[in-house]
Amino acid sequence: MRVSIVKQAIWIIERHLDQNLTLPEIAAACGVTPSHLSHAFSQALGRTLTGYVRGRRLSRAAEHLSAGAPDILPVALEAGYGSHEAFSRAFGREFGRTPEMVRKAGTVEGLALTGAADMAADMEPGISLVGRKQCPAMRLIGLAARFHFDLRHDIPGLWQQFTTLYPLIEPVSSSVPVGLCGPFAEDGTFDYACAVEATGNALPPAGMAVIQLPAADYAIFRHQGHVSTIGGTYRRILDDALPQRGWTIPNQPIVERHDTGFDAQTGEGGVSIWVPVVVRS
Repeated sequence: MRVSIVKQAIWIIERHLDQNLTLPEIAAACGVTPSHLSHAFSQALGRTLTGYVRGRRLSRAAEHLSAGAPDILPVALEAGYGSHEAFSRAFGREFGRTPEMVRKAGTVEGLALTGAADMAADMEPGISLVGRKQCPAMRLIGLAARFHFDLRHDIPGLWQQFTTLYPLIEPVSSSVPVGLCGPFAEDGTFDYACAVEATGNALPPAGMAVIQLPAADYAIFRHQGHVSTIGGTYRRILDDALPQRGWTIPNQPIVERHDTGFDAQTGEGGVSIWVPVVVRS
């Protein structure tokens, strides 16, 4: 199943928010004309694609300022503005306040921030069990954050941050990055990490951490669709595939492995979901 072009565009935007995103480039990645994408996006979200990108960048800038960013210019440059003045004008139009006011207040309360749009698909993709594999303990280096289930569409932003730091991790045991998901808490929050398997002497760059995974028996499922539809695959695995086989999950993360042909620009190319399993008692 192919995800809708609007949801694919949102995924591309969230994954590459710090880059120079243009409507023609995003449309080309989605396989449609700029006019087609612009019309579809506006109809689906009630705002233009460029307005959404601008709102997301300025909202992230507001969060950085409220957290005490020492200088406004680097925040402006990261948001895609070439000068303090241009950034201040756009910031004022978006929020009705100056960057200095938000930094001084130390909060984004009262600002109409643009959150990441939900990329959940309307249909659930098919899944297939590839097999089972007993894996030894793994040492990884990665970037982790805690998310709420309702805000899981912010995860592409974590991948975007990880991508900028990935070249600093060396030496690695495997060049293919992985995602680590869960376990879930009762309040709906969970940890998610973007990581790569590293050798024993590799040290984490600043802001990243060493993650130790215990040995586990993994059931391997193939996610057959755009990466933004992975929630549907999880639902079918957890609600159907595991119970049918008498399996359950121990208190440790699920591993998402990108296939070697995975395209980080479009989100297409395949992901395997490695679920640690034990037999239900």
